[in-house]
Amino acid sequence: MEGIVNDIDTHSVDRIIERSGADPEALIGILQDIQAEWNYLPLPVLKQVAEKLDVPYNRVWAVATFYEAFSLEPRGRHHLQVCAGTACHARNGADIIRVFEEELMIDAGQTTPDGEFSLECTHCLGGCAVGPTVMVNEVYYGRMTRQKVLELLDSLRKGKEIDS
Repeated sequence: MEGIVNDIDTHSVDRIIERSGADPEALIGILQDIQAEWNYLPLPVLKQVAEKLDVPYNRVWAVATFYEAFSLEPRGRHHLQVCAGTACHARNGADIIRVFEEELMIDAGQTTPDGEFSLECTHCLGGCAVGPTVMVNEVYYGRMTRQKVLELLDSLRKGKEIDS
């Protein structure tokens, strides 16, 4: 593979792989670095990784599809994860998901047409004591309410960070 494929610089992918020493045991780390760079794992890149590491493509595919942290679809600039685990659900987490869906006009598992927001339900974010919990990129927000969701979205749309 040479050059640009689906807006992905294949040379950048090669550099990520080379940093690991092209070690097949570093597959998860390589995929994490690729996803950090492009916000998802493009299929042509998975093939490139398999070729460069000299491992079967189905092994790369299996890892990329097993872990929830990986996405084969582009995620929004603001990746919203809403906990749907037991503790958050008991504290009206389903309502929080609905507020995001209504405000963003997408369903969980989708990305807004402008690529700004993606919405995902997760099994647990580990914030049970402060549920319902939402994570935006790597920042956690607890004790979410309808009003807090509206404030969070307003802040993100304006490009401002808010306290978690």
